[in-house]
Amino acid sequence: MARFDLIPLTPTFGVEVKGLDLMEVTAENLFPELRALFEEHSALLFRAQDLSPEKHLELAGLFGPIEDREADTRKPGETFRIPEVSNVQEDGTTSGEMDLKTLNLKANFLWHADSTFLPVPALINILVGRIVTTEGGATELASTRAAWAEMPEEMKARIRGRGIWHRYSHSRKKISEELSRLPMFHKWPDTHWNAVWTNPINGREALYIASHAFKVDGYDEPASQALIDDLTAFCTQGRYVYSHRWSVGDVLMWDQRAVLHRGTPWPYAQPRKLSSICSSVRDSDGLSAMRVAPDAA
Repeated sequence: MARFDLIPLTPTFGVEVKGLDLMEVTAENLFPELRALFEEHSALLFRAQDLSPEKHLELAGLFGPIEDREADTRKPGETFRIPEVSNVQEDGTTSGEMDLKTLNLKANFLWHADSTFLPVPALINILVGRIVTTEGGATELASTRAAWAEMPEEMKARIRGRGIWHRYSHSRKKISEELSRLPMFHKWPDTHWNAVWTNPINGREALYIASHAFKVDGYDEPASQALIDDLTAFCTQGRYVYSHRWSVGDVLMWDQRAVLHRGTPWPYAQPRKLSSICSSVRDSDGLSAMRVAPDAA
């Protein structure tokens, strides 16, 4: 660890790591140190990296299985394409503000953790700045681990020991009814996760919540949404938030078990492209303990 300089991103979580070239990371070289930093700090920033797409994919694979939401629709011979958070279309033009592509990006402006609606959710997202805007377009992170540690006990008591239901279309419906009806947002059945994720390495607890969350065990849906909104508001206070203004070559990665994130608006005539790869959690990351027992619902 001593070979790296660590600069705190906030008083409560996250560090910028200086002196580590991500192109040099392999399973045997540097990854053990990188994984330890990830577990300890929840969010890591690396500036001025020259991370190739191939190395981006390799690096994500060191954390866990690559999340591939299109595996069931890919044609024979087609290979995995790195997802992009972008308003750039196939012909190089930018999508209009009310296009469904842009509306889907706007759904990412809601605080969320990636893939809570999947049968196996994400452990990490590794984002790489490829094309950036002159204004706006920040990515913001909020530590639900730091927030949970400081949350009043009476608020914790409202959610501790309960399961939360997640649905992909729920977050999209908040932006557009038309968007929420697209088949891509109905591919997976609702998921049911415990509300608190305990890190198996260090024992620290984090609230596991997202804009996809729509129902809390023991509450009706209106009361559930009110509770989810209250908890999200607490976790996204300024004390627990880091806002990242992108430069080309920046690499930002975070622990999906303990961090919410969101995008922010930018002038949509300006192109923006972030390469995004999520790796899925494994049982060793605490997955099995997060599944709600059928008789506990």
